[in-house]
Amino acid sequence: MNSEDIGYLPATEMVAMIAAKDISPVEVNDAVLERIETVQPKLNPFITICADEARVAAKAAEAAVMAGDDLGPLHGVPFTVKDLVNTAGVRTTYGSHALEDNIPEHDALSVARLKAAGGIMVGKTTTPEFGHKPMTEAPLFGRTLNPWNQDRTSGGSSGGAGVAAAAGLGPLHVGTDGGGSIRIPAAACGIVGMKQTLGRVPHDGTPDSFALMSFIGPMTRTVADCALMLDAMSGPHPSDVHSLGRETPDLIGAAAADGDLSGLRIGCRTFLGNEVIDTETRNLFDGAMPAFSDAGGTLIASDGPFTPTLPFWAPLTYSMWAARFGGYADQLGDKMSETLRYWINEAQGVSGVAVQDAMAVRTRIFREVEAWFDDVDLVIMPTITRPALPVDHDPREAIEIEGKSVDVPRAAWYPYTHPFNLTGHPAITVPSGWTADGMPVGLQIVGPWLADDLVLRAAACFERLRPWADRRPDIG
Repeated sequence: MNSEDIGYLPATEMVAMIAAKDISPVEVNDAVLERIETVQPKLNPFITICADEARVAAKAAEAAVMAGDDLGPLHGVPFTVKDLVNTAGVRTTYGSHALEDNIPEHDALSVARLKAAGGIMVGKTTTPEFGHKPMTEAPLFGRTLNPWNQDRTSGGSSGGAGVAAAAGLGPLHVGTDGGGSIRIPAAACGIVGMKQTLGRVPHDGTPDSFALMSFIGPMTRTVADCALMLDAMSGPHPSDVHSLGRETPDLIGAAAADGDLSGLRIGCRTFLGNEVIDTETRNLFDGAMPAFSDAGGTLIASDGPFTPTLPFWAPLTYSMWAARFGGYADQLGDKMSETLRYWINEAQGVSGVAVQDAMAVRTRIFREVEAWFDDVDLVIMPTITRPALPVDHDPREAIEIEGKSVDVPRAAWYPYTHPFNLTGHPAITVPSGWTADGMPVGLQIVGPWLADDLVLRAAACFERLRPWADRRPDIG
């Protein structure tokens, strides 16, 4: 098995092979590091590569296998961490010159839990500065390219993680999602990405748990790996009020390959406050729907009025950026991303009344979405309205769909994602297919509050009937 084949191995297979001594943690991690060395100059998915630390950890993991020790559920499996998430002793820059020498003393809880499960961190993946836009580029490290077409964006803000997963740089990748930042690059890169229910994975790094709209979650190539990773990161912790009093459902069992959707009512939406979708993207979405009925579900058309959420997401997010990063903008000047400085400046016109109004609308939209599930058990919709945008697209400018200028990306490319950051509902994206020119697009499965297991079950059923994990980009 060559390094590419090892890099594309699912974690579920890696764990079993390591336990059976069919492959060693050293062999796995050396292969992934070799693969990273090959891909990094071409696509730029990493800010920091932790080769020395990973090799030390892999040797310790190999010794544990040979000694017959009890092995964790991720024993010896490599994983990456988006550079918005703290890692002890490893530079964590947030993609910004302001923190280019920042070395945290402690791991984020999600990272600590992956390590406690036996995972081995091999590097930190790229992010736009402070995760502020849906294209992954920053003054500190440059631009991260889409593995399916290097003239297209990887998506963002977890673009490095999306590229690492799609390019076979190991099976497990930690992303963050404050408006779609896991699901956008997952759809753009042809992988799985999940934003779980608010509080399922404690977010111990946020300064404002009560107003939280950002999530730390898994990005993988298979649904089973997504469940395995989410299970390792989940569980209550006193640092996050939303996590307390929660039992973790059987996430791994939910993603089993033999599940079905018998008795489930599945709502289908083509639009969510938007009016335009690319024809080929829509055709792939429509063509995917029969798989859910083949798995036993009953499809129900659910398109109906929905208030666009960008006018409410934006004041909450821009004012948060101004409060947290405004001082860095003053300090860095033009060393900060122009787009981030622009939106921080936009926040100066956001009043406290506007923020309170947006919070009230957030509650109303939560109730509206939760009410969907009086009539259906799940809702399925596209993840993005078209394949990945041109790599140099300015996110302040309107996108084109079939040659027509529509609106800015937040309104016209991913209107389906940020509503569920506002409401906290679980949402997973999986590939719905590839366009004629070889670009992936995704569909999103949304479930009731706390129904992460149901969302995973539906995704696993779809994967069984419409598999995608063996499809690899030609990186050159």
